[in-house]
Amino acid sequence: MSNELTISIQKDQFWKYSTFVLLAIVVVGGFTFFNESTVSGGAVAPTAKAGVQGAQQLAAPTAKVEVSADDDPVLGDKNAPVTIIEFSDYECPFCERFWSQTLPSIKKDYIDTGKVKLVFRDFPLSFHPNALPGAVATNCVREKGGDEAYWKMHDLIFKNQATLSVDNLKVWAKSLGYDIGACLDAMKKDEIDKDQADGSAVGVQGTPAFFVNGQLISGAQPFAAFKQAIDAALAEK
Repeated sequence: MSNELTISIQKDQFWKYSTFVLLAIVVVGGFTFFNESTVSGGAVAPTAKAGVQGAQQLAAPTAKVEVSADDDPVLGDKNAPVTIIEFSDYECPFCERFWSQTLPSIKKDYIDTGKVKLVFRDFPLSFHPNALPGAVATNCVREKGGDEAYWKMHDLIFKNQATLSVDNLKVWAKSLGYDIGACLDAMKKDEIDKDQADGSAVGVQGTPAFFVNGQLISGAQPFAAFKQAIDAALAEK
């Protein structure tokens, strides 16, 4: 009787410990998955594999590809020797991070000095409901005011990303002097579809994605990663 009781207690303890170990494995595994997904430095489309390099590491050089700038808006000297083509999403938090934390340094050191031009191409992700309206709205403003107006609207959207909505897009455009109500309501997206098709053709799977003279930089990388790629491109000239 005593032996049977001892075996029963040991079995109970075994299952308790096994349950605890299994729970610990699930928690650690879940934390690791969450950590890898959020530290990637970019928003990845649901159907794409999350392979974006960490935002705190310098991007490793990759093979260069030919990337079309199409007829999209340009920031900087159109004859600059280095071209950065950005594929971006107005509702993507990593895209806002690039705009607020990295772009100012690129602009100061390279764009304003005539060494680099930035081309913005739209890549709204399907799980960001206001990304497509944001892309349409900036194109509507560009139709009325050209590239200078486009970049003002671009900045306004990222500055106020937390309150991005169709109604606010109309208000922000009007604050710049442009009535885009009818244009935005029409939701014409041929230009945006072209941007997405071109991005997908060169391997863009998430946002933001950048090509520095054809050299891919994925995610909201620090300024050092862009400096490394830009200086290398300038050295080739």
